[in-house]
Amino acid sequence: TSSRRAHTSRPACVTMAAPGTAVTSQEEFQALVHRLDVLQQNYNEALDTMWMLLSTALVFMMHSGFSLLEAGSVRSKNTQNILGKNVLVVTVGFISWYVIGYGFAFGHVGGGSKFIGSTGFFMYGFNEDRSKFRKWLFQGTFCATGGTIVSGAMAERTKLKGFTIFTVLMTTLIYPCVVFWVWSHHGFLRYPNGAGIEVSIFGPAFMDFAGSACVHLCGGIAAFVGALIVGPRSGRFKGNEDQFDGHSVPFCVLGTFILFFGWYGFNPGSTMFMHDITAANKAAIVAVNTTLSPCISGMLVFFLRARVFQPKRLDVGAFCNGILAGLVSVTASCHAIQAWEAMLIGFFAAFVYQGASMLLPRFHIDDVVDAFAVHGANGLWGVLAAGLFGDPAEGLGGNGLFFGGDQFRVQLIGALIILGWSGGLSLLIFLPLRLIGFLRLSDEFQKKGADAMEHSPGKAYNTSGEDAFSQEVSTQSGIP
Repeated sequence: TSSRRAHTSRPACVTMAAPGTAVTSQEEFQALVHRLDVLQQNYNEALDTMWMLLSTALVFMMHSGFSLLEAGSVRSKNTQNILGKNVLVVTVGFISWYVIGYGFAFGHVGGGSKFIGSTGFFMYGFNEDRSKFRKWLFQGTFCATGGTIVSGAMAERTKLKGFTIFTVLMTTLIYPCVVFWVWSHHGFLRYPNGAGIEVSIFGPAFMDFAGSACVHLCGGIAAFVGALIVGPRSGRFKGNEDQFDGHSVPFCVLGTFILFFGWYGFNPGSTMFMHDITAANKAAIVAVNTTLSPCISGMLVFFLRARVFQPKRLDVGAFCNGILAGLVSVTASCHAIQAWEAMLIGFFAAFVYQGASMLLPRFHIDDVVDAFAVHGANGLWGVLAAGLFGDPAEGLGGNGLFFGGDQFRVQLIGALIILGWSGGLSLLIFLPLRLIGFLRLSDEFQKKGADAMEHSPGKAYNTSGEDAFSQEVSTQSGIP
């Protein structure tokens, strides 16, 4: 009874308080609400920054995967050369991104162009909005990937100076413009209309969640043009195919697993946020789809090489590329599809990869790592698949043709524009470089190997100590 009496007497106390007391309590309450709002904002910002830095680290690790994969795919006499180009792409790419690339990709000003950005060069204005630092870093790791795709396709016969010139232009102009069209939310392929709904000049907004178009199609088409213009390796199509096999399947497998691992930053990280349940659930859906598609694609390619296509042997390298093809193809739509759709996209990715891999050698186009088959052909398939799959009724953001949506048209048009832009500019860069002698290594240079001709030390693997030890053991044991 006493406790009930005490409880009912509290409102009377408030009512009988001095006039200034209620006002002070209201002010304190508003101040508390404000402090909670600030705390929530700081908490959200901290979560988003940690998520983006973690994702950036995973994507950056992919450059280790590319390095191992490409090193394993070349002959041992060119190992240092291809590794040097991988390191060069990252360092040159980030500097180019800092100076020009980011500004062209995300530097939108009100009423500005829908074709290219025009502010944010040298990180100008970042101190006014410091969340841009994490965005710059995350997107910079994507930018460098485009050049890395090209390096593998042109391996073993490309001069460093020519490749460096292309890398600078790729990371300052070709790739950033594509990013502005799609990811800046102000380009002609994706921008808000008067009602705040994102559209494109062709209808619905172009869909590329994590880079099937911006990174892989753009880089893969550039790789195709580069391999075409530089020409095949000396003697490549003269009936001695075995002489051009990569020297380390273990490197290829380890590189593939690192790339697979890094893709969990590439795709889930593209949510860009992680401070609410919506972003968390989306990241989980993306991760699941990112896992299933490559599993189907890789196994199917492995089967096709073993049972259908000559020489009908177990091809571990092709298994690895099949996995990568599945990853590339699901990257555009991984946020907007169900698990069975991801598996179906991966299923068709295997045939896209296999067809492209077989087609290029018929025209004597020498793509050392199958960069076009993995990234270019399956980047295109991934973009188109985003227009076919994705049920709007599921509420994931899909708008697929198979479910009555109207997404496919803009996906096709956007893919053709990106293909023409990347391919056309790459041709305008590579062809003059070839004509002035800045692109292709001489036949003699290729025969001796780039490591021996221009690197120090002259070989990637120093086995002299092991050989001396083996000889000493043999001598002591009486083995000749």
